Parts: sequence; structure tokens; C-alpha cells
Amino acid sequence: MSRGRLIVISAPSGAGKTTITRLLREHHPDWGFSVSSTTRPQRPGEVDGQDYAFISEEAFDRLVADEKFVEWEWVHDHRYGTPVAALEATLEGGHTLILDVDVKGGLRIKGRYAADTVAIFIEPPDEAALLERLKGRGTEEGAIIQRRLERFPEEMAQRDKYDHVVVNDKIDVAVAAIEKILEENR
Repeated sequence: MSRGRLIVISAPSGAGKTTITRLLREHHPDWGFSVSSTTRPQRPGEVDGQDYAFISEEAFDRLVADEKFVEWEWVHDHRYGTPVAALEATLEGGHTLILDVDVKGGLRIKGRYAADTVAIFIEPPDEAALLERLKGRGTEEGAIIQRRLERFPEEMAQRDKYDHVVVNDKIDVAVAAIEKILEENR
């Protein structure tokens, strides 16, 4: 059996990585999805254990101490972590796992599993479009949106460390570009 692969999708907040990941999963129902753990509150419409594992600070601390995350990061005042068990099981089982993770986390995964990972950075067409998307979500206050925008230059500076960069100007075009990249990187 051949080893599996990890598809890492990362982007600044509001660039469309979650929507792109959802569409890729719809196109490839046989792919697994890495459910990240987070200490942030659940948003309307999110399903615990499906979108994220929503856990307490204390539970997160235990998982960090027990080295159960391949990576974890503070992002906008909350912690997010990627469980190592799902990645290892996928790779050993010869399957594909898609991950929707922040920019730093994506680079850590790529660093640890370089031979098994296709890392794709989703870039918004420009900062104005990003701001409109963040406001359009209607899930955050102005101060949180401002913090996300402040992190934008730092995240964009990491894009060249990814295997591929896809500009998300139109969602269907971006998804098609990613599909082509993944087909070429089988």
C-alpha cells in the first residue's frame, strides 16, 4: 500500500480557505478532513466534532502537555491545534487528508511531513476584498476584524514558503486551479 498524502490549505482570515476546503471535500467525499481543536467559541452553524472540536482551555493544555498536536497556535486570542493521530493514521493507511489550518500551522505540518504534503496558500485578490469578506461574514466585531487585518501582512509574507499559491478572486476558478495542482501532484 502506498503512503497517503496531506493537503494543507492555508490563508489569511477571510481569503476563503474554509469555503474552498468545503468544496474540495464535496468533490472528493473519500478524502478525510482533519478536525482541529480550538478554544474559541462555536459560531452559528458550526457543528462540534465536524467543523472543529470545541474544547476548554484546560483540555487544550492537557493535549499540549501530552504532545497530541502536530502543531498548535494562538490565532486571534484563541488556540487551535491539529491532532497528530489523524495525520499518522491517514498516511499509514494510504489515504488523503485535507487540512484547513492557519499559515504558521500549515508550515509546521509541511516541515514535519514534507514528503507527504502538498501545501497550498490561498491569497485574496487584494486587501480591500479581504476586508469586504470579513465584514460580509457577519460573525465578528470591528475590533476582531481589525486584528485579523493587522495579521494580514505577516501571513502574506509566508506565501512563498508554500508549494503553490492560488489567488481566490472567484471561488470556482480557485477550486479548479487547486484541483489541477492536486492532479499534477498525485
